Amino acid sequence: MGAYFASRKMAPFGSSSILTVDLGQQYVDFFAYLRTSLLHHPSGLLYSFSKGLGGEMWGTNAYYLLSPLNLILLAFPKQWLTSGILLLLLLKYGLAGLSFGWLLKRERIQTGIRLIAFSTSYALMGWMIANQLNLLWLDVLTLLPLVIYGLIKITRQESWLPYLSWLTLLIIDNYYMAWMVCLFTILFFIWQLSRVQLKKSRIGKIIATYLLTSLASVGLSAIILLPTVSALLGSKGTYTETHIKWKFEYQPIKELAKLVPGAFNFNQMPSGQANIYVGMIILCGAGLYFFVTQDRWPSKVIAGGIIVFLVASFTLQPLDLLWHLGQFPVWYPARFSFLLSFWLVWLAALTLKPGQKIRPWILLSFAVTAVIITIINLHLAKNLSYIKPLTIYLGLGFAIAAIIFLYLEPFRLPFFNFAFVCLAIFDVGYNAVSSLNNISYVSQAQFADYTLLLDQVSEQTKKHDAGFYRVAKDFMRTKDDSFQGDFFTGDNFSSTMEPDVSKFVQAIGQPGGDGFITYSNGTPVTDSLLGFKYFWLARHQGKDNQNNQVLPLTASRPDWRRQKTVFQTKQITVKQNKWALPIAFGASDQAKKLKLLTLDPLAYQSQLYQTLAGKKTDQNLFTVQNFDHVEFVNLSTSEQITGVTVKRQQLLAPAQLILTIKPQTNDPYYLTLGAALKDTANITINGNPLNQYATYQNTIVTTVADHEKGKTVKITISLKKASLWLQNVSLYRLNSKAFEASAKQLQSEPLKITNWYQNQIKGTIHLKRSHQLIMTTIPYAKGWHVKLDGQKITPIKIAGTLMAIPATKGTHQLTMTYWPPLFNLGIMISLLTLVGVILVYLGQRKPNRH
Repeated sequence: MGAYFASRKMAPFGSSSILTVDLGQQYVDFFAYLRTSLLHHPSGLLYSFSKGLGGEMWGTNAYYLLSPLNLILLAFPKQWLTSGILLLLLLKYGLAGLSFGWLLKRERIQTGIRLIAFSTSYALMGWMIANQLNLLWLDVLTLLPLVIYGLIKITRQESWLPYLSWLTLLIIDNYYMAWMVCLFTILFFIWQLSRVQLKKSRIGKIIATYLLTSLASVGLSAIILLPTVSALLGSKGTYTETHIKWKFEYQPIKELAKLVPGAFNFNQMPSGQANIYVGMIILCGAGLYFFVTQDRWPSKVIAGGIIVFLVASFTLQPLDLLWHLGQFPVWYPARFSFLLSFWLVWLAALTLKPGQKIRPWILLSFAVTAVIITIINLHLAKNLSYIKPLTIYLGLGFAIAAIIFLYLEPFRLPFFNFAFVCLAIFDVGYNAVSSLNNISYVSQAQFADYTLLLDQVSEQTKKHDAGFYRVAKDFMRTKDDSFQGDFFTGDNFSSTMEPDVSKFVQAIGQPGGDGFITYSNGTPVTDSLLGFKYFWLARHQGKDNQNNQVLPLTASRPDWRRQKTVFQTKQITVKQNKWALPIAFGASDQAKKLKLLTLDPLAYQSQLYQTLAGKKTDQNLFTVQNFDHVEFVNLSTSEQITGVTVKRQQLLAPAQLILTIKPQTNDPYYLTLGAALKDTANITINGNPLNQYATYQNTIVTTVADHEKGKTVKITISLKKASLWLQNVSLYRLNSKAFEASAKQLQSEPLKITNWYQNQIKGTIHLKRSHQLIMTTIPYAKGWHVKLDGQKITPIKIAGTLMAIPATKGTHQLTMTYWPPLFNLGIMISLLTLVGVILVYLGQRKPNRH
């Protein structure tokens, strides 16, 4: 694999990188966050304001970052994390093969050079190749054989300690993969018991040992599991499927296509069939288990039942949900398919002994089966993009070669074992290369140059202002840039994103969805409310001297340009927002009664801001405006704009809707756009493309003019398709004077921060009036513990999302501390379990005096 990556010139071997899809858009930023937290501010391991508007990190870390191997990345500067990730990936490939090979050797199932055939087939299984970008899952291939080793020792009534140790490490490493392995241990345990004849009393004791040891592993992991469960219940767990249907998710026969080498492409990532390729000689060996091994027939029936159950789980919805903790996978289907691959390689290793004699009729039936599968796959290839006739015939060639090798096995030919290993390696190696060649990757320069620019502006901003604030920007590489650059913002993409935060962000006109939020469509109102004190604007349209787009533009904010310039770097201008509010401030307690009464994001912004400022909500900060002129080019006309569907009159001719305004004031003007426009229209303003983050499912707000009094502003909407629904297309003007009056009111009672960490903020606040709140822009969460003047006080939730503290008139000392819910209980259970395990272990080691 190292040779393959070097040939693809992936860093550190060349100008490309290993980054692709989620690894490039999410995980690399989490690795940067882990590095920064461990080296600079460990409090970020509990809570981080780099996670959107702020969010817990213990559960996030448990899913993404608890692999001990990640410590390797501490040695790599952030712009060279790609090289560290490649090294980490190669290490995981190597450890997976080593672990499986060790298990086979330890159990005396295979020895000598033949070990390499099975360990390599295991390490390069189709699941590993398809999911190598999901580094957080890959440790399971190393730990699974070790868990199985411990389980085998329990069935022999030997030490239970290996099973306990390795299963505990797996649960801590990644609870998600551990859940799948725990389910699989039940199947393996039943099969293993069926292979030996035991007295009922012994079977009962073995079962009890297995169950108690499994529970002890959960107890030892409670320090991770309990806080994580709490975090999941408030985030990803809310998406758990409750309506289960007994149906197939796709035609089971399509799984046969995954027996073709290289049966993988990009389209298989979001949805597709389980990746189970392990090589033809391994597949034949697994099939031979049912014909040539000495295992009793009940064991063979159970082994076959395990295969059927796992394959059925790929397609049958209730079983699929069982393996995935009750949730349909978002991308990367059948994430548990590595278990079938393990099982097939395991059965093959048990069967393919040196000199194994196989009856010719069995091999002939295998050849006929291979031909039939080939014919079926040639038919399936007409509708499946990831297999081609050439690879189908190549798969048949591998199958025939495997059958010939199995026929020659008893003849003990010179160098036969070496040839056996070469065939196995070449088979899975070809699958790896042909599969990975179908995927595109981020260039090293694209990542490193951007990261360097981001780090530079982040460090200089901190030198200018070491306080607590958020930063907004008009460019983005990923939604987790804040983790990469170590600053606070309003963007985030993670599986543990709290749904309340996403709903709030969408309600104020920002792009958001399940698992992500983006602050790319703000207004002075949201900039002020959420404490965006600094703006980072890309210079030169985000291009360098060679006209390369080093800063991808994702926002249009002309209203930022008139803000005070603090400093400039080579590529970025830093502006300061004089209306930014602190993280906590005095506000009217009328906010306790606030409800979302409108789906109009600008009306909601005004309603929230004015209520906090103690103003009447009917004093709207935004006023609906009419367009001065509307021109329909090759479109059906309409007197109304918003909510109307316009259609092309001549299908092949360009079609445009041109909206013209001539502002009568220097106030900023805003256009709302429904999600229906994102894929069906291109928008320009005075001929310049509207820079907009592309993914959104709600109505967003975009700035179209600022300080443009008396000037003509032309908004052109060009259709991509035959028709266009003008969903929520409306024009608004901000009443700047009214906004500034409310902003001054809210700024008059700030929290003056005296000390802060990622999970704790201390400060002093003076409330001038009665009936007030200490309003924060921290998302409400059960883990926040608040003390006001030394007394514990229960915070409340405002606007369905934000935390506020009831308070009285006067000066107050405020301390807000985040501690993961159930963390203390988890520590206690883990410690008690550890004490119990030690006592049982020492008790069993006492010499027998009789």
